[in-house]
Amino acid sequence: MIKSIRLLTGLMFAFLLVQAGLALADTPHGDDKYRPNVGQEGKDVIWVDTAKVTAADIVYDLGAGDGRIAIAAAKRGARSVGIEFNPDMAALGRRNAQRSGVGDKVKIINGDIFKENFSEATVITMYLLPDLNMRLRPTILKMRPGTRVVSHAFDMGDWEPDQRIETSRANGYYWVVPADVAGEWSLEGLDGGPKGTLQLTQRFQRVGGNLTIGKNVQPILGAQLEGNRLSFRYLSASGSLQTVKAVIKGNVLEADQQGGTSYSQVKGSRR
Repeated sequence: MIKSIRLLTGLMFAFLLVQAGLALADTPHGDDKYRPNVGQEGKDVIWVDTAKVTAADIVYDLGAGDGRIAIAAAKRGARSVGIEFNPDMAALGRRNAQRSGVGDKVKIINGDIFKENFSEATVITMYLLPDLNMRLRPTILKMRPGTRVVSHAFDMGDWEPDQRIETSRANGYYWVVPADVAGEWSLEGLDGGPKGTLQLTQRFQRVGGNLTIGKNVQPILGAQLEGNRLSFRYLSASGSLQTVKAVIKGNVLEADQQGGTSYSQVKGSRR
C-alpha cells in the first residue's frame, strides 16, 4: 500500500513538473505565441533596401506586425517607428526589437494608421490591403516631397509607381512623393538671359508643359519629376538643346541650365 502511494505521489509530481514546463514554454516571450499571419509572410527587408534606407532616415512601417521591417531599418542606422493595430502584435514587435539589439532605435506603437501622425517620415513601408492603400494615398501625397514609399503586393490605383519590384516571393511598388509643380512659372536666365514663362501640367509625378521665350512657344522635352527635383530640355533660339535641372521649394524655382559648353543659372517663381 505504501509503495502504491509513493508511486502515485511520484507520478503526480512528474505530471506537475511536465505541466510547469509546458506553462513556461507557453509564456508569451514572443515568437512562439504570436506568429505573423499568412498575409504577412511576404514581408522582407528587400523593401528597406529598395528605399535605400540610411542612418539619416526616419522610417515608419504602417501595419508593423511583428516589427521585422522596423527592426531591419534600425539595423541600417535609421530611427524607425512601427504602427500596429493589434496590441499583442505590437507588444511582440517591441520584444523582438529588444531581442535584436535595436530597442533604442525602434518604437512600436499600438495605434490606428489613420489617426497616428507619421508626417515626419522620410520613408514609409506598408503591407496593407488595396482599399487601405487608397485611403492613405491623399495623406501620403501631402507629405514632404521626396518621401520614399514602398508597398508590398498592392499598388495605389492610378498613381503609377516609380519602380516595380519583383522577387521570387512577392511583388512590390516604390514611389517618391512628388512636389506640387503645376501652374505658371516666370523664369529668368533662360537661353543665356531672356525671361520666359513655363506652363506646367501635372498628374502625380508625370509632368508636361510648354515653355514660352519671347514669341517662341515650344513643348518641354523629357520632363522628369522626382520629389522636388524637376528636369527638362528645350531648344534654344540657335537650335541647341538645353537641359534644365531645377529644385522647387514651394513657389520658388532654382535651376542650372546647360547646353554644350554653355552654363547658366535660372531662377523662377510661380504666379
